[in-house]
Amino acid sequence: MSDTDGKITWFELPAADSARARGFYSLVFGWTFESFDPAGEYQVTNDAGGGIYTSTEKKGLTAYFGTSDLDASIAKVKNAGGTAGDPQEVPNTGRYSVCADTEGNEFGLYQRNEG
Repeated sequence: MSDTDGKITWFELPAADSARARGFYSLVFGWTFESFDPAGEYQVTNDAGGGIYTSTEKKGLTAYFGTSDLDASIAKVKNAGGTAGDPQEVPNTGRYSVCADTEGNEFGLYQRNEG
């Protein structure tokens, strides 16, 4: 078990107008952003450990909880009656799975790469 197991390690915010959303959080919290991808569609803030991305379809924050064993945590989610997507890679960083609890609330699981 790691010290991040069960703790929020990342968040994502969808925004119809990503620039406007970044401006809002910059003014409210003083966050700065940088592009994570070449197209600039995903902007990260290391000030708070999260990202903003452009989406007109999705609303609401998604929290990612840390785990030291992604596959075991996915199995626990499913055994408890939730759903979990197939693990996805974040290049040079780790793996994650988008899940939902028994009420349909979306959340994520995230396992950092070792070392």
